[in-house]
Amino acid sequence: MTDDSRTLYPTCASCNVKRDARVCITADGTGARGCPTLLREEVLLGAVHEYEEPETREFARQASIQEAECYANRHQTPYVLQPSKTRMVEVCEFAEKMGYGRLGMAFCAGLVKEAEVIEGILRGRGFEVVSAVCKAGRVDKREIGVKDDERIRIGQDEAMCNPIFQ
Repeated sequence: MTDDSRTLYPTCASCNVKRDARVCITADGTGARGCPTLLREEVLLGAVHEYEEPETREFARQASIQEAECYANRHQTPYVLQPSKTRMVEVCEFAEKMGYGRLGMAFCAGLVKEAEVIEGILRGRGFEVVSAVCKAGRVDKREIGVKDDERIRIGQDEAMCNPIFQ
């Protein structure tokens, strides 16, 4: 890794390399300037090492199988991606295959209605749902040095997002 690569951060969301030419998709692919696959070899090797753990390996294996089962007509050549299931169905099927009875959901306070819908879907599939909103624990923003004029509601108490507690 060059000294320059240490200052580059992953930029997958803005990758300008054509999907099928990306090194994260194909072995002989290329990457954009901030490509973590190319720049973070040591981290990648550590992550790959984790798949030697039987439970982690089985989780990843089942997730890969589930991913394939969510696309139709995979036998066709050339293949064009044809999603056949929603992500919610995919998540439920995966959790069922893994034998999970309880699922956790962390969500943003701005997405309470959406979280309620998701909770209903999961409960409807027979899962117990444990959830935590980002404001759980109610820590006032003053405790982390947020000034009054830096709040959404100036002059009012305001809880911070609390991902550590969440």
